[in-house]
Amino acid sequence: MPYLLLALAIGSEICATVSLKYSEGFSRLLPSLVVVVGYGLSFVFLAQALKHIPVSTAYAIWSGAGTAVVAAVGFAFLGEGVNALKLAGIGLIIAGVVALNLGGASH
Repeated sequence: MPYLLLALAIGSEICATVSLKYSEGFSRLLPSLVVVVGYGLSFVFLAQALKHIPVSTAYAIWSGAGTAVVAAVGFAFLGEGVNALKLAGIGLIIAGVVALNLGGASH
């Protein structure tokens, strides 16, 4: 259940971040509402997940997955350029998340 909450937090954060592009500086109502609600839900779900997952692990997964997916959405759907350096950066983010998880939890 904690990782489902973390997945919901990540999904909410991704929707909110992508909606920032469409809010046009918070001048469009619907995308702006998606941003506010999405980030709000993301933090609620993340806070609940943190009851059971160490903060270093949860935050690494939340921020790393969010960054990687938002970058992929930008490349695939928003016309943002992709190159080897950007892909290497995303790979390093993923490697960092994996390293933190392999390090194990110490309470």
